[in-house]
Amino acid sequence: MTDDVQQVIDAFDRRAERRNERREFFRTALGAAALAGGGMAAASLSSAASAQAAPSDADILNFALNLEYLEAQFYSFAVFGTGLPANLLTGVGTQGAVTGGRKVVFTDPVVSAYAKEIAQDEVAHVTFLRNQLGNAAIAQPALDIGVTPTSAFSNAARAAGLIGAGDAFDVYANDNNFLLGAFTFEDVGVTAYKGAAPLISNKTYLEAAAGILAVEAYHAALVRTALYARGVATPTLRTSADAISNARDSLDGASDLDQGISATTLNGALASNIVPLDAQGIAFSRSVAQVHNIAYLTNVRQIGGGFFPAGTNNPNMELRYSGAN
Repeated sequence: MTDDVQQVIDAFDRRAERRNERREFFRTALGAAALAGGGMAAASLSSAASAQAAPSDADILNFALNLEYLEAQFYSFAVFGTGLPANLLTGVGTQGAVTGGRKVVFTDPVVSAYAKEIAQDEVAHVTFLRNQLGNAAIAQPALDIGVTPTSAFSNAARAAGLIGAGDAFDVYANDNNFLLGAFTFEDVGVTAYKGAAPLISNKTYLEAAAGILAVEAYHAALVRTALYARGVATPTLRTSADAISNARDSLDGASDLDQGISATTLNGALASNIVPLDAQGIAFSRSVAQVHNIAYLTNVRQIGGGFFPAGTNNPNMELRYSGAN
């Protein structure tokens, strides 16, 4: 083993130790921030969940559709200044409104181009999943992508230590804030698709899900690369992204899954971590519970909160949600 390889391994080991030390702080802070956001009803779902049969392919695709609604609305507002068209919002369950969202005045043409490309892809994902589901497609639930002090983005940023009590985090204010907002849930989509893939029985749906997973992974890598590259010149941007990763990881239960965008070698040099992998070089998965926890910004059992104030229109998957693993 070369010295360079050993330095990288040691760097990841040290970063994991630092994450473990900070987990309890972020766990407590994020839970408090989520409660402060309001609109969270605790749920008693153990007996109901245990009585449910295995999720159907429609359940799983609707689980993915919830995340695609969130991403598509965020990017559409940020790039175009408007949300999804009305014909992409209807379906089973109660259709909800989008709180917040506005156009970003990008100053970096590269970030602007990335954002536009991702926005178009996410709208296409919503359209595709709705077409596959047909009459079984759920309606868009209520989404919070606003920038008030009690919004989901502000609560997430506060838990990561980016803003103080009572402050707001405006993800539409500039290129850097937009990238941090995108980073808040980009990795979650990748791990959610990977975690759900083994549950899909129809091979056609599985192939489609694998294709969407690949696209989401490209998106996450774009965001991580842009943050790291800009963070070399502006270290606070890089450390802010790593802090969001730590805060997000505090919702995953006992496992330590999430990884930031940077590491350091033994001699203190900065190293990138664009692709979060395990020891075998494989991307990790998140369970239904873990994805809900991050989306709801909580580590306790409940339906609704965070980016989905009233929960999702996906009752069969909600009944399986039993909190962090």
